[in-house]
Amino acid sequence: MIWFLVDQMRGQATGFSGDSNVHTPNLDRLAAEGHAFSRAVAGAPLCCPARGSMMTGRYPLYSGVAGHDHPMPASTATIAGELTGAGYRTGYFGKWHLDGTRPELDEQSGGYPSPRLRMIPPERRGGFEDWWAYENNNRPFDCLLHTDAGKVPEGVPVLTATAGMEQFRAPGYETDALTDLAIDWIRRRSSEADPFFAVLSVQPPHDPYVAPAEDMARHNAGEVRLRPNVPGIAAVEERARRELSGYYAAIERVDLNVGRLRDELDRLGIRDNTYIVFLSDHGDMHGSHGQWRKTAPWEESIRVPLIIGGPSREHQLAHRLHSLFNQVDLAPTTLGLCGLPTPDWMQGRDLSGLVTAEDEPADEPDSAYIGIPVPTGHTSSVDRSWRGVVTEDGWKYVSLEQQPWLLFNLNDDPYELVNHGHDPGYRRRRDELHSLLRDTEQRLAQFSRRTPLSPIPAETPG
Repeated sequence: MIWFLVDQMRGQATGFSGDSNVHTPNLDRLAAEGHAFSRAVAGAPLCCPARGSMMTGRYPLYSGVAGHDHPMPASTATIAGELTGAGYRTGYFGKWHLDGTRPELDEQSGGYPSPRLRMIPPERRGGFEDWWAYENNNRPFDCLLHTDAGKVPEGVPVLTATAGMEQFRAPGYETDALTDLAIDWIRRRSSEADPFFAVLSVQPPHDPYVAPAEDMARHNAGEVRLRPNVPGIAAVEERARRELSGYYAAIERVDLNVGRLRDELDRLGIRDNTYIVFLSDHGDMHGSHGQWRKTAPWEESIRVPLIIGGPSREHQLAHRLHSLFNQVDLAPTTLGLCGLPTPDWMQGRDLSGLVTAEDEPADEPDSAYIGIPVPTGHTSSVDRSWRGVVTEDGWKYVSLEQQPWLLFNLNDDPYELVNHGHDPGYRRRRDELHSLLRDTEQRLAQFSRRTPLSPIPAETPG
């Protein structure tokens, strides 16, 4: 089982989703041969809460990672711990962003250490056994990684060593280097009897929106075709085209490395029994509605790519799934694909039946809960908390603190150009969705009180 996790890639930005600005032949093929979810959402469109949900199968308010740079408690139970306990070897490669702003770091060092330079000790790695990673970086051509002593790749200089850990600079571009590390690890694992679980977590296409020169050369800012909901304001259009040209170049580099990974699985003879889950933590606005980056409830921010490819299936047509899939469902669904039950402390649903069954299960989600519990205060972000629901029948409702904000009929208005949130003509629908939102939050709170997030068992490595 492999998660290929990218950062800030919106669900609309692939060839198979119809974006003519980008060429993604390897993702298109993975989608055609596997299972592509067209309605996957980032329940919390912000790095840390999203990653906390994916690791724990819990919503941000209940995962221990409610906001940006909130540290995931060291004892938190995760999918890695579950799979390790089931006999899987687990490895993590790349961006972690779950170590957070911990007061003890300031006390120990006399000054808060940069997330880029920090080395994360084994007890704070979420139960992963093998580790070549970083907390946060944002420099794809100058990526610093750390691992346990003696595990730096041969021929690569050690920059810093402390407490049984060593830091080194990844050669070249981050996406390439991390894929190299993951492939090398998979080669070694493929000769072992035990199954493996790898997370390959790359920061591109996250800003600064850069890629190797050969990828950048294929994208001219003046030729980028903008989405219809980008307002025709010169400064907005200029910035959107400039940033999108690098964004699409970085996505094409991601696509290249998805192909490299699949080729290696073929070479090793394990493709047909290895699932690859390709996904992003959240999307990117890129000028739609005049907004930028993430933390927003519009489709460009919450809609993410999700493809599950792997064991061969009988098919004549691509399996496009229109069921709602929230990132909180990722951990239980992954366990289901591995033939393992969902632990009672996970809040997400096991939707593996959508992938493995000939007929879609009858208990598909009728709505997906989304929200930002703790605003970041960063520029180009929403500066207050919000929550909402996306429904199976194509509506989206978003509320501020007891105040309706947005109401869209996505069936008729996929670009969200008409907000019915304060239109008396839609009051009944708004009230129905507000009740659904309230009931959902009450149900999640009751679940959390009844089933607290369990700690990692003492005997679990890491």
